[in-house]
Amino acid sequence: MKHQLRVHSSRKARGGFKPLIPTFGRAAGVIAGASLASVGLELFLMPHSIVVGGMTGLSALLALTTEMRLGLFLFLLNLPLLFLYRKNIHGSYGIFTVIGVLVFSLGTLVLHPYPSLIDEPLLAALIGGLSLGLGLGLALRFGGALDVAEKAVKQLQYGRLSPERILLMLNCLILIGAGFHFGFLQALYSVIAYLSAFEAVKLPVQGGIFTLTVRIKSRHCAAIQGELLRYLNRSAVYRLGPEAPGDEEGMGILEFQCHRLERSRLISIVHQCDRESEITFLPRK
Repeated sequence: MKHQLRVHSSRKARGGFKPLIPTFGRAAGVIAGASLASVGLELFLMPHSIVVGGMTGLSALLALTTEMRLGLFLFLLNLPLLFLYRKNIHGSYGIFTVIGVLVFSLGTLVLHPYPSLIDEPLLAALIGGLSLGLGLGLALRFGGALDVAEKAVKQLQYGRLSPERILLMLNCLILIGAGFHFGFLQALYSVIAYLSAFEAVKLPVQGGIFTLTVRIKSRHCAAIQGELLRYLNRSAVYRLGPEAPGDEEGMGILEFQCHRLERSRLISIVHQCDRESEITFLPRK
């Protein structure tokens, strides 16, 4: 059933009060994701020579072939790309990504001396991929990243190849390289770990059954859009622009998805921008 909340009040919101996620809370979320990802790598995947895709997989492959520390490659491969494309990256995203990569790299260095928690490679691939994917997803959810391969690839223009195909080709090359170096069985485990991580990333970001579709009707859509991106890391798109014919003057409609636990914070953010706004919550499509 649709739940709709309408607020029509001319009271001005108090400018000094913002019941929003504080910066240190978002940083804590990125750090938690980086810690979880480092556990998945060093205590499950690396001891069994299992690699995944992206810069994380490339770093693991280089670390296993050169016998150098994984944390060193995570740092050297991710941060230069982030610096290279800094002009196309939002400031807060860059800061939280630097924090995440640093914690990710340090976490793998600290955990490197410890043995694998599971001796069975198949189970290690499943659990390690799940832990790694959840960690990557948490970092994304709180406005950062632990692997900048996707962000960097989106800046590339190479003929008719889309960024998604370039990233897919990179991941395939990494998995093929693991197969040639470690054998077919290890390559199979690597594919299982990659798929496990790929699906696990979606859980913190999309939320599954805990996700709501939100529609906001307001005359201040641009301001609301910016605040949602800044404080909740949610990208709202226009279902109806303010200039569209047939609607009230200056009225626009935004739509996006949020977690059920974010509903009260979302309402506060929207009301900071426009207390005359109309918010509609729907089950996820």
